[in-house]
Amino acid sequence: MPAEPAPSDHGTAQPPLPGRDAAPSAVIAAPPLSCRIDLPPAGRPLSIEAIFGAPGPLEVDVGCGKGRFLLAMARRHPDVMFLGIEKRRKRIEKVDRKACREGLTNIRLLLTEAACLIEELMPPLSARAVYIFFPDPWPKRRHHRRRLFSAAFIDALHRTLSGEGRLHLATDDEDYYLAIRQLFAADRRFVDVAAYQPADDERTEFETIFLKLGRPIHRCSFAKVAVVDPT
Repeated sequence: MPAEPAPSDHGTAQPPLPGRDAAPSAVIAAPPLSCRIDLPPAGRPLSIEAIFGAPGPLEVDVGCGKGRFLLAMARRHPDVMFLGIEKRRKRIEKVDRKACREGLTNIRLLLTEAACLIEELMPPLSARAVYIFFPDPWPKRRHHRRRLFSAAFIDALHRTLSGEGRLHLATDDEDYYLAIRQLFAADRRFVDVAAYQPADDERTEFETIFLKLGRPIHRCSFAKVAVVDPT
């Protein structure tokens, strides 16, 4: 994507830096020296099988932060490949150290922007699930155009998700939540499904902070419709 502008109060953007080489296999491998991967050459999508060293189901954590959700999911589902992306270098480095220390071979990490990943880097029909937890809400009306969710982003999500793949969302901002629901309600390519409910060890750092502050968490999930009725 064109890089998202720097967020307001949910962090500041960092320039992308190339990662180190990925470990040779997603499921059966020696403990990785690094889970980070490089951006592909300009104009080319990621090669998921080459990144992980083997085919398999892929799930994507967009904005993985310090990795609490991503690491918990990788531990719980060793047969699933997890791609975590984050725009802040220090966060990616911290998640990388944790994943390598635990020997989690089914994680890959990429330093990039959310829209860039979905709109430019993901191959078609490549992910069975995309998780987007606590995207920057850009609460001021004059900044709404900077929000991640737009018609173009939803088009890219539809292209990225496989079969009846799912998008799972959480936010503490009710206005943003309602705006996202309105976008999907107008799109017949998706259907509203039961929202993803994380286990306690899957709650992101943002969520644990917001819960301590007593803020409500708004969740929704959408499934891609395999065949859209043209009528």
